[in-house]
Amino acid sequence: MLKNPLQRFLLVMMLFLVANAIYLYYFPPSGQTAVAPIAYSFFKEELRQEHIAEVTIQGENLRGLFHEEQSFSTDELFSVPFEGVRPFKEFTTTLPPFDDPELILLFEQHDVVVKVNPVAGHSLWSSLLISLLPWVLIIGVWVYISRRMGKSGGPFGNLMDRFGKSGAQQYTPKSSPITFADVAGLAEAKQELQEIIAYLKEPEKFSRLGGKVPRGVLLVGPPGTGKTLMARAVAGEAEVAFFNISASQFIEMFVGVGASRVRDLFKDAKKNAPSIIFIDELDAVGRARGTGLGGGNDEREQTLNQLLSELDGFDPHDEVIVMAATNRPDVLDTALLRPGRFDRTVVVERPDWRDRVKILAVHTRAMPLATDVDLELIAKGTPGMVGADLQSLVNEAALIAARGNAETVTNLHLEQAKDRQLMGMERKLFLSDDEKMITAFHEAGHTLVAKCLPHTDPIHKVTIIPRGQALGLTQQLPEDDRYHYQRSYLMSRLSVMLGGRTAEKLHFGETSTGAQNDLKQVMDLAEKMVCQWGMSERLGPLSFSRGEEHPFLGRKLATEKVFSERTAWLIDQEIENLIDLAQNYATEALDANREILKTLAQNLFDEETLDKARLENFFRGVTLTLSTELDMQPVND
Repeated sequence: MLKNPLQRFLLVMMLFLVANAIYLYYFPPSGQTAVAPIAYSFFKEELRQEHIAEVTIQGENLRGLFHEEQSFSTDELFSVPFEGVRPFKEFTTTLPPFDDPELILLFEQHDVVVKVNPVAGHSLWSSLLISLLPWVLIIGVWVYISRRMGKSGGPFGNLMDRFGKSGAQQYTPKSSPITFADVAGLAEAKQELQEIIAYLKEPEKFSRLGGKVPRGVLLVGPPGTGKTLMARAVAGEAEVAFFNISASQFIEMFVGVGASRVRDLFKDAKKNAPSIIFIDELDAVGRARGTGLGGGNDEREQTLNQLLSELDGFDPHDEVIVMAATNRPDVLDTALLRPGRFDRTVVVERPDWRDRVKILAVHTRAMPLATDVDLELIAKGTPGMVGADLQSLVNEAALIAARGNAETVTNLHLEQAKDRQLMGMERKLFLSDDEKMITAFHEAGHTLVAKCLPHTDPIHKVTIIPRGQALGLTQQLPEDDRYHYQRSYLMSRLSVMLGGRTAEKLHFGETSTGAQNDLKQVMDLAEKMVCQWGMSERLGPLSFSRGEEHPFLGRKLATEKVFSERTAWLIDQEIENLIDLAQNYATEALDANREILKTLAQNLFDEETLDKARLENFFRGVTLTLSTELDMQPVND
């Protein structure tokens, strides 16, 4: 018995070859008939008896057709493949190596059609090869799969091994050149992570005093603040193996694959210890178990259970540090956050304007900047922007400069990029003079109320050029980043948002649909003031779960009602009172400065955009009736 797989394969192929040859001889392929191999002398005799209708000559081979089927015995043929007599319509023979002039005369005398074919036709061997080719492919694939199954231990062993691999990208110190020098700002987060790096470089420094480094570090912060960049910088600083994977890569359509990938990931990390595992978007598998409309997802929960076991199970992994990032820490399972797993949380917050200057400096260090570029001015004019936003802003400025064939990026290019980020792209929208005037009064109303009321942010730019989804915009930028919002500031903000609608009402006697977004923002802010921040005198310092996001089912979908119908009515009344009070402030400010409102609106109509310098010049020449001592308490019935 042959034991070599190759020998067995060759034997099977030979058997198929012989069987196929016999089959093709007795049962020719469709469209072919049996061919009689006759002797040359017998061929000439048949020719003289006018039995032959047509011949085809190709080299030394001659193939022909009889007028009618002829029956031959085995003695008249070259080979003896059958017994008795058999009819044939076609024949073949071999021409002699010498010239036979008589043959041409016989063709002419008996009116035989003579064809000369320089291209070889299908022979028995070519037909055999064509018919065997599919069998060769099928048997070859079958042998390959059989050998792979033998190595993997089952029909799906190798397939599951392939799906069970974690797919994590491994970085070495050479392939991850990013360090903390490439991460601007985030001083507190860097300090927290320096301990991790120091432990991986000198573990004995901590172990000799009985200290243990945190097993897991959770990076928490809004999207775009640099959590993933911080993890890459840790890999570059620590100079150890770094495994990067997204939590969504654990989940597949096959049950059990997620847990298998978690095991494989930690197995590879332990082999390369000391090492770091970084799991991005942890909330994809780390959500609290047993939640959702249809109950928990078994595959996700199996993956989470395996992750919990690997983080702090029976097998220690002191030299494997697990880092993870998420912008939804509120939805994570509590078992993930206990000591021994992710026992250290590093908050990566939005940068203030000072950090934004450093971030802009990092992103523009390889960019030719003009001498008029003021990064501090740009940074102060981008409140709330994170690192990703600033990177996009710098890139947009470079594109604007390239479109204008500029040699350097100027401050104007950065300002244009900032306007596009904050206000949207300019739209080529045709507006009639009437609609343009309505937009001008609307934006002038916002601007004038902001100038008349106290505790408002300075106006940076006003435009009636359509941008994004808006027909006009009034841009306010704070002088510094705010972390606390006083009630007086919020009331002035409500009044400014209602100023556009109020200006339309005062001048045209009616309102338009242009205030739709303003009213939505007003309602949202007033609701938060009453329900979340306790800024209602009637309700007092109470917080109500109204207007909050549900961590699993979406916004306002499944918020539990924890107050009575009477309290709900009072909430509605307090929200209405705040909005009415803000409306009164806006009306008083605009009514006292009607002529200035008309002049400002006309200037906007003519120039379309007024920047900070032009606005200061405009208000320098007018006298405003300011509302500096307005009562900021709510109206109580």
